[in-house]
Amino acid sequence: MLAIWFKTNLDRVTAQFAVHTPLKRVTYRSKPWWTDLLSILRRAYNSALRSSKHDRHDPSLLASARAARASYFKAIKKAKRDHWSSFLATATPQSVCTAKRFAVRRPPPRFPELPGANTPEELNKALLDHFFPGKPPGTRDTILLPFADCQALETEEISRALTRSSPSSAPGPDMTPNSVWKRVHRVAPHIILDLLAPLVAYGSHPLTLKKADGIVLDKPGKPSYDSPSCFRVIVLLQTFSKILERIMNSRLSCVAPACGLLNQNQCGSLAGLSASDATTTLTHEVRTLQMAQRKVSTLFLDIKGGFDNVNASSLCGMLKAKGVNPYLVP
Repeated sequence: MLAIWFKTNLDRVTAQFAVHTPLKRVTYRSKPWWTDLLSILRRAYNSALRSSKHDRHDPSLLASARAARASYFKAIKKAKRDHWSSFLATATPQSVCTAKRFAVRRPPPRFPELPGANTPEELNKALLDHFFPGKPPGTRDTILLPFADCQALETEEISRALTRSSPSSAPGPDMTPNSVWKRVHRVAPHIILDLLAPLVAYGSHPLTLKKADGIVLDKPGKPSYDSPSCFRVIVLLQTFSKILERIMNSRLSCVAPACGLLNQNQCGSLAGLSASDATTTLTHEVRTLQMAQRKVSTLFLDIKGGFDNVNASSLCGMLKAKGVNPYLVP
């Protein structure tokens, strides 16, 4: 009786969905190369495939299905080729750019060929020296002590950090995607809490969590690719390390306004403020000065590699001088 009731209700819900679900509107842009012959060949291929699956011991049916499949896909290639030739023959000045975009494919990735780097080891060293220049070692004590005034880590903080993590983000050396950590936290929340709580209490970010994989990509449109500056690197950090970084970033963002770490005109990377607020402020200032019959000019600066060249010692000293809790200072 339960199975009959379930099937009856399932059929009723399916029928309601079928009535209220709009059908997909087929346009000429869906498959402009499709022809009536392809429809006939597709039906013949599906029929032969079903017959071969119904009687798998008959070799003639399998051969017929393979022949129908070959004819069907061969006709598709011919239809696409004929449609492309017709499209080029009837091209208009408005469709020339479209034809060029279809014809010119993306160039293959370029391999770095740097002068003086003849072996993979020398090439690797040249790229590392360019993207990650050497920095003076820190003077942090090797023996760590817990901070007495450290805010205890809570499960809700980990949940918020995982919520902002994309499940499709590429993992780093740990090869563990964010979806795994989300499922672990959902099943056993104490596991990540027990792993991260000591790091927060001691204000430590171990070197094992700082390992990353670098993917070197070429910049398009360069006249030559004999310099590391013609390439860019994508750094894939460990996903578990990102959880700790997001938690500490959230805490630091909360205390930054109170400690005077932010400029009053700062708009980016702040909750509730974005580039649109900066644009509105700039427009307001320009119009105010124009109403006073004054000439207005704006200077925009793009600092190249500013984040990569931040002096860690100076940054830590600035945070301590502003009164930031020591456990938040790296």
